[in-house]
Amino acid sequence: MHYLLAAALFLGILTLWVPGYWAVAVFEFGVFGLAVGAMFRWLRTPPRFAYPLVPLLFAVFWGLLQWWTGRTVSPFETRIALARWTALLAVFIVGLVLFQDARVHRWFRSAMLWFGFLVAVVATLQTFTGGGKVFWIFQAEYTEGVMGPILYHNDYAAFIEVVLPLAIYASMSGKRKSLLYSVMAAAMYASVIVSASRAGFVLSSAEIVVVTALLWLQGGTSGRAVGISLVRVVLLLAVFTAVVGWGRVWERLQTPDPFATRREFDISSMRMIAARPWSGFGLGTWPVVYPAYAIIDTGLFANRAHSDWLEWTADGGLPFGIAMATLFLWCLRPAFGSVWGIGVVAVFLHAAVDYPFSRPALAAWIVVMIALLASAANRDRYRAELDDR
Repeated sequence: MHYLLAAALFLGILTLWVPGYWAVAVFEFGVFGLAVGAMFRWLRTPPRFAYPLVPLLFAVFWGLLQWWTGRTVSPFETRIALARWTALLAVFIVGLVLFQDARVHRWFRSAMLWFGFLVAVVATLQTFTGGGKVFWIFQAEYTEGVMGPILYHNDYAAFIEVVLPLAIYASMSGKRKSLLYSVMAAAMYASVIVSASRAGFVLSSAEIVVVTALLWLQGGTSGRAVGISLVRVVLLLAVFTAVVGWGRVWERLQTPDPFATRREFDISSMRMIAARPWSGFGLGTWPVVYPAYAIIDTGLFANRAHSDWLEWTADGGLPFGIAMATLFLWCLRPAFGSVWGIGVVAVFLHAAVDYPFSRPALAAWIVVMIALLASAANRDRYRAELDDR
Protein backbone atom coordinates (compact mmCIF):
# COMPACT_ATOMS: atom_id res chain seq x y z
CA MET A 1 0.00 0.00 0.00
CA HIS A 2 2.89 2.40 0.62
CA TYR A 3 3.74 2.21 -3.08
CA LEU A 4 0.23 3.38 -3.91
CA LEU A 5 0.45 6.26 -1.43
CA ALA A 6 3.77 7.31 -2.96
CA ALA A 7 2.27 7.06 -6.45
CA ALA A 8 -0.66 9.26 -5.40
CA LEU A 9 1.69 11.88 -3.93
CA PHE A 10 3.94 11.85 -7.00
CA LEU A 11 1.02 12.05 -9.42
CA GLY A 12 -0.50 14.89 -7.41
CA ILE A 13 2.66 16.99 -7.81
CA LEU A 14 3.16 16.06 -11.47
CA THR A 15 -0.38 17.22 -12.33
CA LEU A 16 -0.41 20.46 -10.31
CA TRP A 17 -0.15 22.41 -13.56
CA VAL A 18 -3.39 20.94 -14.96
CA PRO A 19 -6.03 23.72 -15.14
CA GLY A 20 -9.03 21.40 -14.82
CA TYR A 21 -10.35 20.07 -11.51
CA TRP A 22 -10.09 16.44 -12.63
CA ALA A 23 -6.48 16.12 -11.41
CA VAL A 24 -7.51 17.21 -7.91
CA ALA A 25 -10.50 14.85 -7.98
CA VAL A 26 -8.33 11.89 -9.03
CA PHE A 27 -5.89 12.61 -6.22
CA GLU A 28 -8.61 12.98 -3.59
CA PHE A 29 -10.53 9.87 -4.63
CA GLY A 30 -7.25 7.95 -4.70
CA VAL A 31 -6.36 8.81 -1.11
CA PHE A 32 -9.95 8.15 -0.01
CA GLY A 33 -9.62 4.62 -1.40
CA LEU A 34 -6.29 4.15 0.34
CA ALA A 35 -7.83 5.35 3.60
CA VAL A 36 -10.51 2.66 3.39
CA GLY A 37 -7.80 0.01 3.04
CA ALA A 38 -5.81 1.58 5.86
CA MET A 39 -8.81 1.41 8.19
CA PHE A 40 -8.91 -2.40 7.81
CA ARG A 41 -5.24 -2.52 8.81
CA TRP A 42 -6.04 -0.14 11.68
CA LEU A 43 -8.54 -2.66 13.05
CA ARG A 44 -5.95 -5.47 12.93
CA THR A 45 -2.94 -3.54 14.26
CA PRO A 46 -4.09 -0.16 15.60
CA PRO A 47 -1.35 2.49 15.73
CA ARG A 48 -0.72 4.53 18.84
CA PHE A 49 -2.70 7.76 19.12
CA ALA A 50 -1.11 10.80 17.46
CA TYR A 51 -2.25 14.33 18.27
CA PRO A 52 -2.43 15.60 14.63
CA LEU A 53 -5.57 13.50 14.29
CA VAL A 54 -7.35 16.02 16.54
CA PRO A 55 -6.94 19.23 14.47
CA LEU A 56 -7.42 17.35 11.19
CA LEU A 57 -10.63 15.74 12.46
CA PHE A 58 -11.72 19.14 13.79
CA ALA A 59 -11.20 20.69 10.35
CA VAL A 60 -13.57 18.17 8.80
CA PHE A 61 -16.08 18.47 11.65
CA TRP A 62 -16.00 22.28 11.55
CA GLY A 63 -16.55 22.40 7.79
CA LEU A 64 -19.48 20.00 8.06
CA LEU A 65 -20.99 22.07 10.87
CA GLN A 66 -20.68 25.29 8.85
CA TRP A 67 -22.29 23.63 5.85
CA TRP A 68 -25.13 21.87 7.67
CA THR A 69 -26.06 24.86 9.81
CA GLY A 70 -25.92 27.35 6.93
CA ARG A 71 -23.12 29.39 8.54
CA THR A 72 -21.13 29.48 5.31
CA VAL A 73 -21.71 32.25 2.79
CA SER A 74 -20.93 29.84 -0.06
CA PRO A 75 -21.93 26.19 0.45
CA PHE A 76 -20.23 25.24 -2.84
CA GLU A 77 -16.83 26.61 -1.81
CA THR A 78 -17.13 25.06 1.63
CA ARG A 79 -17.87 21.64 0.13
CA ILE A 80 -14.72 21.91 -2.00
CA ALA A 81 -12.67 22.92 1.05
CA LEU A 82 -14.28 20.12 3.05
CA ALA A 83 -13.18 17.59 0.41
CA ARG A 84 -9.63 18.97 0.65
CA TRP A 85 -9.46 18.68 4.45
CA THR A 86 -11.01 15.20 4.35
CA ALA A 87 -8.36 14.16 1.83
CA LEU A 88 -5.61 15.48 4.11
CA LEU A 89 -7.11 13.59 7.06
CA ALA A 90 -7.15 10.46 4.88
CA VAL A 91 -3.50 10.96 3.94
CA PHE A 92 -2.53 11.25 7.61
CA ILE A 93 -4.47 8.12 8.57
CA VAL A 94 -2.87 6.11 5.76
CA GLY A 95 0.57 7.35 6.72
CA LEU A 96 0.07 6.71 10.43
CA VAL A 97 -0.94 3.10 9.71
CA LEU A 98 1.78 2.37 7.15
CA PHE A 99 4.67 4.07 8.94
CA GLN A 100 4.35 1.77 11.96
CA ASP A 101 6.72 -0.41 9.94
CA ALA A 102 10.20 1.10 10.32
CA ARG A 103 11.26 -0.24 6.93
CA VAL A 104 8.31 1.47 5.21
CA HIS A 105 9.13 4.62 7.18
CA ARG A 106 12.72 4.65 5.87
CA TRP A 107 11.66 3.76 2.33
CA PHE A 108 9.12 6.55 2.20
CA ARG A 109 11.57 9.19 3.36
CA SER A 110 14.01 8.03 0.70
CA ALA A 111 11.30 8.04 -1.98
CA MET A 112 10.27 11.60 -1.08
CA LEU A 113 13.89 12.72 -1.22
CA TRP A 114 14.59 11.18 -4.62
CA PHE A 115 11.37 12.49 -6.12
CA GLY A 116 12.08 15.99 -4.81
CA PHE A 117 15.57 15.87 -6.28
CA LEU A 118 14.34 14.75 -9.70
CA VAL A 119 11.66 17.44 -9.76
CA ALA A 120 14.29 20.03 -8.82
CA VAL A 121 16.56 18.98 -11.70
CA VAL A 122 13.70 18.98 -14.20
CA ALA A 123 12.36 22.31 -12.92
CA THR A 124 15.76 23.99 -13.21
CA LEU A 125 16.47 22.69 -16.71
CA GLN A 126 12.93 23.49 -17.83
CA THR A 127 13.23 27.09 -16.62
CA PHE A 128 16.18 27.76 -18.90
CA THR A 129 15.13 25.69 -21.91
CA GLY A 130 11.38 25.05 -21.72
CA GLY A 131 10.00 28.40 -22.85
CA GLY A 132 7.29 28.30 -20.18
CA LYS A 133 6.10 24.83 -21.21
CA VAL A 134 5.62 22.14 -18.60
CA PHE A 135 7.95 19.21 -19.34
CA TRP A 136 8.83 21.03 -22.58
CA ILE A 137 5.49 19.82 -24.02
CA PHE A 138 2.43 21.35 -22.38
CA GLN A 139 1.72 25.06 -22.63
CA ALA A 140 1.12 26.29 -19.11
CA GLU A 141 -1.63 28.69 -18.11
CA TYR A 142 1.13 31.00 -16.84
CA THR A 143 4.58 31.24 -18.40
CA GLU A 144 6.48 33.21 -15.75
CA GLY A 145 7.78 31.38 -12.69
CA VAL A 146 6.86 27.88 -13.90
CA MET A 147 9.00 25.35 -12.05
CA GLY A 148 8.55 21.88 -13.49
CA PRO A 149 4.91 20.86 -12.91
CA ILE A 150 4.36 23.65 -10.35
CA LEU A 151 3.13 26.94 -11.77
CA TYR A 152 3.61 29.18 -8.73
CA HIS A 153 7.15 29.82 -7.51
CA ASN A 154 6.13 29.99 -3.83
CA ASP A 155 4.32 26.65 -4.07
CA TYR A 156 7.48 25.21 -5.59
CA ALA A 157 9.62 26.64 -2.80
CA ALA A 158 7.28 25.15 -0.17
CA PHE A 159 7.56 21.75 -1.86
CA ILE A 160 11.36 21.90 -1.70
CA GLU A 161 11.26 23.13 1.90
CA VAL A 162 9.59 19.85 2.88
CA VAL A 163 12.24 17.59 1.32
CA LEU A 164 15.46 19.65 1.49
CA PRO A 165 16.18 18.80 5.17
CA LEU A 166 16.05 15.10 4.26
CA ALA A 167 18.98 15.61 1.88
CA ILE A 168 20.98 17.81 4.26
CA TYR A 169 20.42 15.36 7.13
CA ALA A 170 21.50 12.39 4.99
CA SER A 171 24.60 14.21 3.76
CA MET A 172 25.77 15.01 7.30
CA SER A 173 24.64 12.06 9.42
CA GLY A 174 26.72 9.34 7.82
CA LYS A 175 29.55 8.60 5.38
CA ARG A 176 27.55 6.33 3.09
CA LYS A 177 26.59 8.20 -0.07
CA SER A 178 27.14 11.52 1.70
CA LEU A 179 28.56 13.10 -1.46
CA LEU A 180 25.48 12.04 -3.43
CA TYR A 181 23.15 13.53 -0.82
CA SER A 182 25.21 16.72 -0.78
CA VAL A 183 24.73 17.03 -4.54
CA MET A 184 20.99 16.47 -4.12
CA ALA A 185 20.78 19.15 -1.43
CA ALA A 186 22.74 21.61 -3.56
CA ALA A 187 20.56 20.94 -6.61
CA MET A 188 17.35 21.49 -4.64
CA TYR A 189 18.64 24.67 -3.00
CA ALA A 190 19.78 26.02 -6.37
CA SER A 191 16.33 25.34 -7.81
CA VAL A 192 14.81 27.55 -5.10
CA ILE A 193 17.22 30.31 -6.19
CA VAL A 194 16.00 29.81 -9.77
CA SER A 195 12.36 30.06 -8.64
CA ALA A 196 13.10 33.54 -7.18
CA SER A 197 10.86 32.92 -4.17
CA ARG A 198 12.01 35.33 -1.47
CA ALA A 199 10.43 33.42 1.40
CA GLY A 200 11.67 30.16 -0.10
CA PHE A 201 15.23 31.49 -0.30
CA VAL A 202 15.19 32.69 3.32
CA LEU A 203 13.60 29.52 4.72
CA SER A 204 15.66 27.02 2.71
CA SER A 205 18.84 28.89 3.72
CA ALA A 206 17.68 28.73 7.34
CA GLU A 207 17.05 24.99 6.98
CA ILE A 208 20.69 24.41 6.05
CA VAL A 209 21.86 26.32 9.11
CA VAL A 210 19.34 24.75 11.51
CA VAL A 211 19.90 21.15 10.37
CA THR A 212 23.67 21.58 10.68
CA ALA A 213 23.37 23.15 14.13
CA LEU A 214 20.93 20.53 15.42
CA LEU A 215 23.08 17.61 14.25
CA TRP A 216 26.09 19.10 16.02
CA LEU A 217 24.21 20.02 19.22
CA GLN A 218 22.40 16.68 19.48
CA GLY A 219 25.57 14.69 18.90
CA GLY A 220 23.96 12.83 15.99
CA THR A 221 27.39 12.78 14.39
CA SER A 222 30.85 14.04 15.23
CA GLY A 223 31.70 17.69 14.94
CA ARG A 224 34.43 16.83 12.43
CA ALA A 225 31.98 14.91 10.24
CA VAL A 226 29.49 17.77 10.37
CA GLY A 227 32.24 20.26 9.51
CA ILE A 228 33.48 18.24 6.55
CA SER A 229 29.93 17.70 5.28
CA LEU A 230 29.09 21.38 5.73
CA VAL A 231 32.13 22.47 3.73
CA ARG A 232 31.22 20.02 0.98
CA VAL A 233 27.59 21.18 0.91
CA VAL A 234 28.57 24.87 0.91
CA LEU A 235 31.05 24.35 -1.96
CA LEU A 236 28.44 22.48 -3.98
CA LEU A 237 25.85 25.14 -3.20
CA ALA A 238 28.26 27.81 -4.41
CA VAL A 239 28.90 25.92 -7.65
CA PHE A 240 25.26 25.13 -8.36
CA THR A 241 23.96 28.61 -7.53
CA ALA A 242 26.74 30.20 -9.60
CA VAL A 243 25.61 28.11 -12.56
CA VAL A 244 21.92 29.02 -12.26
CA GLY A 245 22.61 32.63 -11.27
CA TRP A 246 21.41 34.92 -8.48
CA GLY A 247 19.94 37.61 -10.74
CA ARG A 248 16.20 37.00 -10.36
CA VAL A 249 16.10 36.30 -6.66
CA TRP A 250 18.49 39.18 -5.89
CA GLU A 251 16.29 41.54 -7.89
CA ARG A 252 13.23 40.44 -5.95
CA LEU A 253 15.06 40.81 -2.64
CA GLN A 254 15.76 44.44 -3.59
CA THR A 255 12.03 45.20 -3.91
CA PRO A 256 11.42 48.45 -1.96
CA ASP A 257 8.26 47.14 -0.30
CA PRO A 258 8.26 43.32 -0.19
CA PHE A 259 4.89 43.26 1.60
CA ALA A 260 3.06 45.42 -0.95
CA THR A 261 -0.45 44.01 -1.62
CA ARG A 262 0.09 41.30 0.98
CA ARG A 263 -0.14 43.94 3.70
CA GLU A 264 -3.48 45.13 2.35
CA PHE A 265 -4.72 41.54 2.05
CA ASP A 266 -3.71 40.95 5.67
CA ILE A 267 -5.60 44.03 6.85
CA SER A 268 -8.70 42.93 4.92
CA SER A 269 -8.41 39.43 6.37
CA MET A 270 -8.20 40.82 9.90
CA ARG A 271 -11.31 42.89 9.25
CA MET A 272 -13.06 39.69 8.14
CA ILE A 273 -11.95 37.94 11.33
CA ALA A 274 -13.28 40.81 13.44
CA ALA A 275 -16.64 40.59 11.65
CA ARG A 276 -17.13 36.87 12.45
CA PRO A 277 -14.55 35.90 15.06
CA TRP A 278 -16.17 32.65 16.26
CA SER A 279 -17.94 31.04 13.31
CA GLY A 280 -16.01 32.44 10.35
CA PHE A 281 -17.51 32.85 6.90
CA GLY A 282 -17.14 29.22 5.88
CA LEU A 283 -14.14 27.14 4.87
CA GLY A 284 -12.90 28.09 1.42
CA THR A 285 -14.94 31.29 1.18
CA TRP A 286 -12.18 33.90 1.51
CA PRO A 287 -12.19 34.81 -2.23
CA VAL A 288 -15.98 35.22 -2.11
CA VAL A 289 -16.00 37.46 0.97
CA TYR A 290 -12.84 39.46 0.29
CA PRO A 291 -14.34 42.09 -2.09
CA ALA A 292 -16.63 43.35 0.71
CA TYR A 293 -13.61 43.99 2.95
CA ALA A 294 -11.00 44.99 0.36
CA ILE A 295 -9.07 48.20 0.95
CA ILE A 296 -7.34 48.20 -2.46
CA ASP A 297 -8.31 47.29 -6.02
CA THR A 298 -5.47 45.48 -7.77
CA GLY A 299 -7.49 44.94 -10.91
CA LEU A 300 -6.97 41.21 -10.51
CA PHE A 301 -8.96 38.41 -8.92
CA ALA A 302 -7.78 37.82 -5.33
CA ASN A 303 -7.81 34.03 -5.15
CA ARG A 304 -6.18 33.69 -1.71
CA ALA A 305 -5.32 35.77 1.34
CA HIS A 306 -1.60 35.09 0.79
CA SER A 307 -1.50 33.97 4.40
CA ASP A 308 -2.92 30.57 5.23
CA TRP A 309 -2.99 31.51 8.91
CA LEU A 310 -5.22 34.54 8.36
CA GLU A 311 -7.34 32.74 5.79
CA TRP A 312 -7.93 29.79 8.13
CA THR A 313 -9.10 32.17 10.84
CA ALA A 314 -11.25 34.27 8.51
CA ASP A 315 -12.89 31.16 7.03
CA GLY A 316 -13.21 29.12 10.21
CA GLY A 317 -13.09 31.71 12.97
CA LEU A 318 -10.80 31.67 15.98
CA PRO A 319 -11.59 28.01 16.85
CA PHE A 320 -10.24 26.87 13.49
CA GLY A 321 -7.21 29.14 13.66
CA ILE A 322 -6.39 27.88 17.16
CA ALA A 323 -6.77 24.26 16.04
CA MET A 324 -4.19 24.82 13.28
CA ALA A 325 -1.92 26.62 15.76
CA THR A 326 -1.97 23.56 18.05
CA LEU A 327 -0.98 21.38 15.09
CA PHE A 328 1.99 23.64 14.41
CA LEU A 329 3.02 23.68 18.07
CA TRP A 330 2.80 19.88 18.27
CA CYS A 331 5.09 19.59 15.23
CA LEU A 332 7.89 21.62 16.83
CA ARG A 333 9.21 18.96 19.21
CA PRO A 334 9.32 15.96 16.83
CA ALA A 335 10.55 18.15 13.95
CA PHE A 336 13.50 19.52 15.91
CA GLY A 337 14.08 16.15 17.56
CA SER A 338 14.25 14.26 14.28
CA VAL A 339 16.15 17.04 12.44
CA TRP A 340 15.09 15.62 9.05
CA GLY A 341 11.49 16.78 9.69
CA ILE A 342 12.34 20.45 10.18
CA GLY A 343 10.79 21.21 6.78
CA VAL A 344 7.32 21.03 8.36
CA VAL A 345 8.18 24.00 10.57
CA ALA A 346 9.53 25.91 7.58
CA VAL A 347 6.33 25.41 5.57
CA PHE A 348 4.11 26.50 8.47
CA LEU A 349 6.22 29.67 8.68
CA HIS A 350 5.97 30.11 4.92
CA ALA A 351 2.20 29.88 5.31
CA ALA A 352 2.29 33.21 7.16
CA VAL A 353 3.06 34.98 3.87
CA ASP A 354 1.59 32.60 1.31
CA TYR A 355 -0.78 29.66 0.86
CA PRO A 356 1.05 26.30 0.55
CA PHE A 357 -1.84 24.45 2.24
CA SER A 358 -4.43 25.50 -0.35
CA ARG A 359 -3.55 22.85 -2.96
CA PRO A 360 -4.44 19.32 -1.81
CA ALA A 361 -1.56 17.57 -3.55
CA LEU A 362 1.03 19.97 -2.12
CA ALA A 363 -0.52 20.05 1.36
CA ALA A 364 -0.51 16.23 1.33
CA TRP A 365 3.31 16.27 1.29
CA ILE A 366 3.29 18.35 4.45
CA VAL A 367 0.75 16.03 6.10
CA VAL A 368 2.73 12.92 5.12
CA MET A 369 5.80 14.44 6.72
CA ILE A 370 3.74 15.08 9.86
CA ALA A 371 2.65 11.42 9.78
CA LEU A 372 6.31 10.38 9.50
CA LEU A 373 7.12 12.54 12.53
CA ALA A 374 4.16 11.14 14.49
CA SER A 375 5.15 7.54 13.74
CA ALA A 376 8.77 8.18 14.72
CA ALA A 377 7.64 9.87 17.95
CA ASN A 378 5.36 6.90 18.76
CA ARG A 379 8.25 4.45 18.30
CA ASP A 380 10.48 6.57 20.54
CA ARG A 381 7.81 6.60 23.26
CA TYR A 382 7.34 2.84 22.95
CA ARG A 383 11.07 2.22 23.34
CA ALA A 384 11.18 4.56 26.34
CA GLU A 385 8.30 2.67 27.95
CA LEU A 386 10.13 -0.65 27.44
CA ASP A 387 13.29 0.79 29.00
CA ASP A 388 11.30 1.92 32.06
CA ARG A 389 9.91 -1.54 32.73
